[in-house]
Amino acid sequence: MKTFPAPSAVFRHALRPLAAAVLAWAAGTAAAQMSACTSDAALPPPALFERFISADCADCWRDPHTPAPGAAALLLDWIVPGAAGEEAPLSAAARRDALERLQALGRAVPATSDVHTAPVRAPRGPRPALRLALGPAVNDYVGASVRVRAPARGTTLWLVLAEALPAGSEGSPVARFVVRNTFSRLMGEREQLSKEKQPAVWQQIVPMYLPEGTQVQRLQLLAWMEADSGEVLAAARSVCAATP
Repeated sequence: MKTFPAPSAVFRHALRPLAAAVLAWAAGTAAAQMSACTSDAALPPPALFERFISADCADCWRDPHTPAPGAAALLLDWIVPGAAGEEAPLSAAARRDALERLQALGRAVPATSDVHTAPVRAPRGPRPALRLALGPAVNDYVGASVRVRAPARGTTLWLVLAEALPAGSEGSPVARFVVRNTFSRLMGEREQLSKEKQPAVWQQIVPMYLPEGTQVQRLQLLAWMEADSGEVLAAARSVCAATP
């Protein structure tokens, strides 16, 4: 089975209609639809819980004793490229950014599976440090909006598009949030910050590619801010309102 990266040719082909969709969102013409999947009504997660599974380890995916956090935690399942490459049983969901995440954490590539957990700093102030919104799919892309309030220099934003798989689906006995795409950014002194009456804010709309087979209705947008020390300073997740 093959992985499905975002090749430049596909990106160029999709850029024009995607840009139009993003501009419509930014202009507010599709505000009602876009606002259906935001972090506005979601409580800030108290912990980050990341599971790393080697694409070689089908038994890890099928393990009924897979560690799991409480429902409030920000849960992610990273499928790490394995030694068998495209012949690995989980290669279709494997992502190279899982290797980048392991490197950022200073953790070795697992031969089977690994778990990383971290508490999230309690929110400070009435307004959330992170605000997320997820748009509709356009030509195999979705628009992900992220806003960071008072971003500190040297912190890293991790933005993750994950697909929620209920327990019992795709051969997994436990519920999973499989990473489908990511965006990360180191906040620096050159960030374009708006300094009006409100605290400094950084915001961006990120087009994120959808690998083949992704079920759009199951997608969630997740994000957290991480200090150099590894401390998770803030976290958020999008929640989609039920369709009337």
